[in-house]
Amino acid sequence: MAVVFAMSLGFNLAKAYKVDPLSGAIVSLVAFFIGLPDSASTTLSLAGELPSEVATMISDAGGTVVTEGGVSSIGGSAWGYFSFGSYMGGSGLFTAMIFGFISVVIFSILMNKKLIIKMPDSVPPAVSKAFAAIIPAIVSLYTVGLIHDVFKQISGQNLVDWISSAIQAPLMQLSQGYFAVFIIVILIHVLWFFGLHGTNIMSPVLQTLYGTAMVENTNAYQAGEEIPFKWVAGSFEAFVWPGGAGVTLVLLICILVFSKRDDYKTVGKLGIGPGAFNINEPVMFGLPVVLNPILMIPFVLAPIATATIAYFATMTGLVRPVVVNVIWVMPTILSGFLATGGDWRAIVLTLVNLAVAFVIWTPFILAANKMNPDD
Repeated sequence: MAVVFAMSLGFNLAKAYKVDPLSGAIVSLVAFFIGLPDSASTTLSLAGELPSEVATMISDAGGTVVTEGGVSSIGGSAWGYFSFGSYMGGSGLFTAMIFGFISVVIFSILMNKKLIIKMPDSVPPAVSKAFAAIIPAIVSLYTVGLIHDVFKQISGQNLVDWISSAIQAPLMQLSQGYFAVFIIVILIHVLWFFGLHGTNIMSPVLQTLYGTAMVENTNAYQAGEEIPFKWVAGSFEAFVWPGGAGVTLVLLICILVFSKRDDYKTVGKLGIGPGAFNINEPVMFGLPVVLNPILMIPFVLAPIATATIAYFATMTGLVRPVVVNVIWVMPTILSGFLATGGDWRAIVLTLVNLAVAFVIWTPFILAANKMNPDD
C-alpha cells in the first residue's frame, strides 16, 4: 500500500506543479525507499556445540558463533533486505507521504526553475525528459538521504521507525477517541452543506489515519490475530452514513412516505436507485440539500447520531470491529455485515441506525410540506 501510495502521490504532485508526472512518481518512490532499513539479522540456535574449526569458518565468513552451556548459536546479517510487513503496508504511509512531498516539491521547483540538462531539439522527447530530470532528481533525493543520515547519526535510530513510533502511533491512538470521530463527521457534513465534497476533502485524515488502521485490522484478521483497532475507515462507510453523507437513503425513504411536494417526490423516485448504492449526488444537488437551511439540521444530526451509536456499540464489543475493506457502493446492511467479517450483529446495528435517522429526518420532511417550492 505504501509503495503504491508513494508513486501515486509523486505522480499527482508533479502533475500539479506542471512537471513530468512519471518522473515525479519515480522520485517519490525512491525517496520512500531511501529511508527504509535495508538489512536483516537472524540467529539460529543449535542442539549442541559446534566444532571449533566450523565456528572459526563461520566467523571468518562474517557470522557470529556464541557457545554457552554446551549449546551454540549462529548469528548472521545481510544487506538488501526490506521488510514488507513492517514498512511497505499501512505502517509506511506517513513516511511515504512526508518524504514524497519533500522530494517532489524540491524536484518540481528545480524543474520549473530550469535547473536541468537541456538537450537539443533533435533529441526524442522521452530521452530529453529523462536528461532534464537528472539534476532535480539528484538534488531532491540527496536532500532526503541527508535528512535520514543526519537523523540517524544524531539519534541512533532510523527516521522511519521514529516517525512510526513518535508521530503515527500517537495519532492512530488519538483517532480512536470519540471526539476525533465526532469532529470528522461534523466537518464532512458542514463541507457538504456548502456544496463541497466533504468526504474527499477529509480524505487525507480518513485514509492516512483510519485507512492505515483499516489495513492493520485486515492483516490481523487474515492472520487470525487480535484486531488492533476498533474504529477504522470502513466503520464510517458501513455504519455512519448509509446511502451517502447525511444518511440520505433515509431522507429519500422519508420523502417517498411523507412528502406531499411534487418536486421532492420526483427527486425521491430518481434518487432512490443510486441512493441504495450510496450515491447521493442526485438528492444533494437535485432536492437540493446543499445550502438548504431546513434540511441542514437533520443532515448533520443524523450522521452524528449514527456515528455515536456505532462508535459505542463497537467500542463496547456489541459489534465486531470492521476488518474487511468493502467497496463503498455496497448496499447498506450488506455492507456492515461483510465489513465485520460476517457479524450478524452488524445488521442489527445498521437497522437501529436507519431507524434513528428516520426519526430525525421525518419532522423536517413534514415541515417542508408547508413550504412553497418557489420560495
